[in-house]
Amino acid sequence: MLWKALTSSAILLATLSSVTLVAGIPATDPSSCLPTSNTTSPSPQFVVYSDNWVTGTLPNVSQVEGYTVFALSFLLSTGALDENTRNELKSKYNAAGIKVVVSAFGSTETPTTAGADATKVAGDMATWVKQYGLDGIDVDYEDLAAMNAGDGKAEEWLSTFTTTLRGQLPQGQYILTHAPLAPWFSTQGFKSGAYLTVNKNVGDMIDWYNIQFYNQNEYNDCNGLLMQSSSTWPKSSLFEIAASGIDQNKLIIGKPATAADATNGYIAPATLATCLQQAKAKGWSGGAMVWQYPHADATWIKTVRSQSWAVGQ
Repeated sequence: MLWKALTSSAILLATLSSVTLVAGIPATDPSSCLPTSNTTSPSPQFVVYSDNWVTGTLPNVSQVEGYTVFALSFLLSTGALDENTRNELKSKYNAAGIKVVVSAFGSTETPTTAGADATKVAGDMATWVKQYGLDGIDVDYEDLAAMNAGDGKAEEWLSTFTTTLRGQLPQGQYILTHAPLAPWFSTQGFKSGAYLTVNKNVGDMIDWYNIQFYNQNEYNDCNGLLMQSSSTWPKSSLFEIAASGIDQNKLIIGKPATAADATNGYIAPATLATCLQQAKAKGWSGGAMVWQYPHADATWIKTVRSQSWAVGQ
């Protein structure tokens, strides 16, 4: 994972580095690889990202039992897995109730700053998703300079990009999520609105938000995570974001698996389980996201879900 700390002065935003899709699109008939079932699942969602290509393949399903979505890196234009093996593994995941998505961009990509055409990039990525038979795409937009500029170009780019993706990846057939930083929902610091504007423009097209509640020197306990963020990034805790007009059940709590997976913001799994329990008691049913497998495996998510939506129940 590549990430940067976010401060109110420099506004260097923490990032969840995951997947950068390759530019090359293999010549395959997209219709032959469409998902076989409805891929948009009801709340709650439990999402794990993998940036490490462990043993060159998807982990055994038993190692990620308890998750509903596996966000995958490096899939798979370089031929790391042949088509039959890839399809067999994905079928096993889907049979276990786990969707497989790919996450776009990451910390090394600055599409707005670079002048990339949002419509073309989205079209290429949607084709890639369909050609590899994936269940959807996660938008890990990390063009910090564009968002920090506050001139509306980042929000416009993301809105066009999302609209194009959704036009080619229909809702109910494909998952489309975003992975914003929690401060991007703050009421302070982004004069063009950041993700409050993105949600206003295209929120109805986005299935849910995998929110990164870490690397910001806050969200370190259940109260800060759920109820009241600091004055540095006001109104950016879970229920404060919901109070800004965003469906609370589309807000997924994202945390690092271990203290080593982030600069700060780590909460031990057993404690995080109590946070989910408290949020559920207030009517929330969003779920949890974690960076990253293999540090977060079936044991990690079993603990985190134990007091709210226990695995197997």
